[in-house]
Amino acid sequence: MLTVISPAKKMDWTPRTVKMTTPDLHDDAVALVKVARALSVGDLQSLMHLSEKLAQLNSDRFASFEENPTPDTVRPAAFAFAGDTYQGLEATSLDSDEVSYAQDHLRILSGLYGVLRPLDAIQAYRLEMGSRLKTPQGKSLYDYWGARLSDALNQQAERTNSRFLVNCASQEYFGAVDLKALAPAVVTPQFMEDKSDGKGPKIVSFYAKKARGAMARFIVQNRLCDADAIKDFDIGGYAWQPDMSTLEKPIFVRPYPTN
Repeated sequence: MLTVISPAKKMDWTPRTVKMTTPDLHDDAVALVKVARALSVGDLQSLMHLSEKLAQLNSDRFASFEENPTPDTVRPAAFAFAGDTYQGLEATSLDSDEVSYAQDHLRILSGLYGVLRPLDAIQAYRLEMGSRLKTPQGKSLYDYWGARLSDALNQQAERTNSRFLVNCASQEYFGAVDLKALAPAVVTPQFMEDKSDGKGPKIVSFYAKKARGAMARFIVQNRLCDADAIKDFDIGGYAWQPDMSTLEKPIFVRPYPTN
């Protein structure tokens, strides 16, 4: 079974001692950087809705991006991203066997790199998949990546004999994948909080993102092969809701956190 998650805007550049791998779509990332380098700071500010300071930072990142990066300029993807999903994933506390399993069964969708393995070496960047960056392939990154995302996922599904793909990514990122072209059946869990106020459970973005990462961790640690097994997920107090769920969209609810 494969699991996919989104990247994060925030990055943790702490040096790591794990052996890194080269992203499969590295050459496509290099080509994309060449397009981004042609943009001014103002262009980046408008494109990604950034402050001038952040736009300058990312302009500098594109300018210093190395086609053949040295070890000191890269970090392993699952350890380098530091957003809510990665608080749930807690890659730094996975043991070596779990990281090895994740390398084959966990994928990170990326606006710059397309599809990443947990140990793929990445350079610091920010480029959301929803960015309307014009390239020779079209007007957006969805156009740029096209069938390459579904192709990469299908190839890995075949290598690992995965019949299911658990989508723990955001709609912005998973929307770039051609669902009709995917071979494995897609299962998209949803995580909700119940305030017990009579209004029913609701999705709260921060908690849902963290839960997606925790689900990815749960799948890796338990070596799950069948989508039905994710119903046992109970990290953080969540419980599967059979009356609310479908096979394609299992729902997990917990009481709204009080702290």
